[in-house]
Amino acid sequence: MSGRLTWRYVLVSLVALIGILYVLPSMPFVQGGYLAKFLPGDQISLGLDLRGGIHLTLAVDIDKAVANSLSQMAQDIKSFAQDEKIGVYKPESADGKHLEFTLVNPDKKDALEAFLKDKYSILRIDRTEPAEDGKLKYVMSMTPEYKKYMTDLTIDQAVKTIRNRIDQFGVAEPDIRKQADGRIQVQLPGLQDPERAIQIIGQTAHLEFKLVDDESNPEKVKTPPPGREIGVYRYRNPDGSYLEKPIVLKKEAVMTGEYISDARASFDNTNQPYVVLNFNARGAKLFERLTGENIKKRLAIVLDGKVYSAPVIQDKIAGGRASITGHFTVNEARDLAIVLRAGSLPAPVTVLEQRSVGPSLGQESIDKGVFSALVGGLAVIVFMAVYYGFAGVVADVALLLNIVLILAGLALFGATLTLPGIAGIILTIGMAVDANVIIFERIREETKRGLTPHAAMDEGYSRATLTILDANLTTIIAAIVLYQFGTGPIRGFAVTLILGIVASMFTAIFASKVLMDTWLACRKPGAALNI
Repeated sequence: MSGRLTWRYVLVSLVALIGILYVLPSMPFVQGGYLAKFLPGDQISLGLDLRGGIHLTLAVDIDKAVANSLSQMAQDIKSFAQDEKIGVYKPESADGKHLEFTLVNPDKKDALEAFLKDKYSILRIDRTEPAEDGKLKYVMSMTPEYKKYMTDLTIDQAVKTIRNRIDQFGVAEPDIRKQADGRIQVQLPGLQDPERAIQIIGQTAHLEFKLVDDESNPEKVKTPPPGREIGVYRYRNPDGSYLEKPIVLKKEAVMTGEYISDARASFDNTNQPYVVLNFNARGAKLFERLTGENIKKRLAIVLDGKVYSAPVIQDKIAGGRASITGHFTVNEARDLAIVLRAGSLPAPVTVLEQRSVGPSLGQESIDKGVFSALVGGLAVIVFMAVYYGFAGVVADVALLLNIVLILAGLALFGATLTLPGIAGIILTIGMAVDANVIIFERIREETKRGLTPHAAMDEGYSRATLTILDANLTTIIAAIVLYQFGTGPIRGFAVTLILGIVASMFTAIFASKVLMDTWLACRKPGAALNI
């Protein structure tokens, strides 16, 4: 065997060995066995349609995110006005689209507008109008550029938060991606409890601390006094049912959940689950000051607009630690800790579409897909062996290597195998054989021209290679476009198609040439080349 053939033979053997090593961890007879300890940890991930699970399409409430941002800006402007001795009255966002406030002293107009231009260039002054007693009312809104930025940022934050929650929930290989019009697609393979998943994903988890107004009777107050609001106190009966009763709160939150560094479920002395909160350094100082200034007052812990607990502050609380008690079940406490630890959603999300795929249906898809691949592959193998003789057997070996490399690529790159992906594998089986057919027919033509076996082989491969590259390159371009702009099953098909084309070019052009050259080297000199 010549040196030129030897290095090519070693390269093909090495690629085949690596491919087999990456495929073996996904085989059922290897998983959990002794051999698995010595193999790569990467396995082929099965998509939702093969493994079963949950598919959700979520819509992000962008308008609510804009309203929240305007409300926060209103509080910042109020704080600045107090520091600079500028009287600003009732900064608020009543309609969620505009920020309104009243300047008490119009002489401070230039100072106020200079601050707004410097610190809040993202806001524009829509109009100013005279108010009572010579005051000046400002009406502002976000600039179109910032509103677009705010929309993109809100969706990106929602995707990140949902991904963090799902990762902590323990779902393997989730597929979470943003789509057009503020929508998010979530696929959770292997998960069979849609209600709990939706509760964890969709819970806004907007945590606020508000002081309770105990001087107002919530049963008698129909219209809350200025600066007050009627909240909902949620508590759980011993029989498991939930009851809600009104409670009067001070409207302005004294602290929010943005300072939470950790949250976990725990148990009290009566084995009742509750949630422990830990604040970061800044949050710990704020909470210490808050509790120190409001001793003997009730502090309501409000999550998504509902009061879970409202304990009396007995003393200043240092150390940056608080708790939420609300007669939770174990799962409720754990799920609440997950969403608090992962962070609150920047805006509420709603479920537009929900689909569940059972594991039995997924297994049926796998069985049918594998069966069709085996039938199609077997038919191709038999045809090639009968029609091209030993050269056909070489093509069959290259075909098997092609399938191994596709599966190894799926495992190595962490791609997800879907039912359309299996269709892509079946398609590449035909494309891989098609390349060999082009090569063998070209060799036949060169043999009829009277070339020697070695010359006919070299000429056939060199002339057919350009045709194969052109055909496969155009297909790869189409597959890349499908992957870039497609979603879900379309991308699964594109992934296996790209891997299959790359693998087929290696096996048909390079690997089969090595095997054919090895065959020629072992034949008797002068023997005819029967293809």
